[in-house]
Amino acid sequence: MTVEARFCPRCGAGLRDKPPTACVACGYELYVNARPTANLIVHDGRRFLALKRVMEPGAGGWELPGGFCDGWEEPATAALREAREELGVEVALGDLVGMYIGTYDYQDERLPVLECFYLATLADGARLTLDPRESSEHAWFDIDRPPPLAFESMDRAIAEAARRLAP
Repeated sequence: MTVEARFCPRCGAGLRDKPPTACVACGYELYVNARPTANLIVHDGRRFLALKRVMEPGAGGWELPGGFCDGWEEPATAALREAREELGVEVALGDLVGMYIGTYDYQDERLPVLECFYLATLADGARLTLDPRESSEHAWFDIDRPPPLAFESMDRAIAEAARRLAP
């Protein structure tokens, strides 16, 4: 299922069409906008860190650390926050690798997401402390041979990171 609104959020009148649409009662225009995320490609040169997801969508699959940006949070700030929350460490944020439109299945809706991926590094001797509500394990993978990742946009970001980090 895709995102559908049946009622105008401004006046409550029934909508004739799914977004993009305009309310015939008050003229309010309704769109389906991608929700921003911030993700990290934590690397040590030619290897990158992946986490095993514990929640749907994609439970049991490998993913990159990251998540949704809060309301007015810049993606770079969200990436640093996600590192603290999911990995228990501070990271040194590097270049933006790219932004990709992806999907995120939530409850009974398929949401569009705008996924921002940043290169990042750990400080020497950093010890990861995973959030067990998010991840069950972590592993380092060769950037040229990633495991199947939970989200297609992550595959695209890792391919671009591999190109940028090539010797």
